[in-house]
Amino acid sequence: MKLLHSFLGKLVDVGLSGKKLPLRGSLIDVGNDIIVLHNGSQFTYIPTLHLQYMTLAEDPTAVDPAPQPELPFDHSEIAYRKILMNAKGIFSEISISGSQSLHGYVTSIMNDFFVFFSPVYRTVYISLEHVKSITPYISNTTPYSLGQDRFPLHPTGTTLSRTFEQQLKKLVGELVVFNLGEAPNKIGRLNVAENNMLELVTANGQQLFMHMSHVKSVHLP
Repeated sequence: MKLLHSFLGKLVDVGLSGKKLPLRGSLIDVGNDIIVLHNGSQFTYIPTLHLQYMTLAEDPTAVDPAPQPELPFDHSEIAYRKILMNAKGIFSEISISGSQSLHGYVTSIMNDFFVFFSPVYRTVYISLEHVKSITPYISNTTPYSLGQDRFPLHPTGTTLSRTFEQQLKKLVGELVVFNLGEAPNKIGRLNVAENNMLELVTANGQQLFMHMSHVKSVHLP
């Protein structure tokens, strides 16, 4: 990703798919499929899949040019999957859309999805291709200032499949919530999951079909 290296160390605005406002920060690192911003207090890791644009910030004074703190992850081989592996067990904010974020920690990483534990939604299966950004928490802080006892080391006993489709098949017959319930028709009983298509029965008994590529996350209520 040498194309972006000319902006390293400079204050930039980054537009992401699904977000109305750009993210602003100093571009501190660039990998083949991920970039890293620092906004003066936090690091944000952004998969380039959702990078709509990057431009130099018009107002360089908008972010306090504080000294860059120690990196939260190893950057020797920076890549999206590598960052997720480094984030296991570390409290982070995961953004999966313009207005939806999860707070908790990564527990497992599979082929095309990973498992995230949230004190609000509990165990959530998240598609790798729908993550907009990952922001590690500042050291010694926890989501919602909850005690460590609210974050089990092994939060789920569910066996994991290698792919997102296979994992969804294990949930057939269960009441599921897609995309954190962003719309009422994304909540229902999962009847079928095959050939990348899903059949959901919503609260009023209506059948709904959708392509699996539109599922950002799934959890059980």
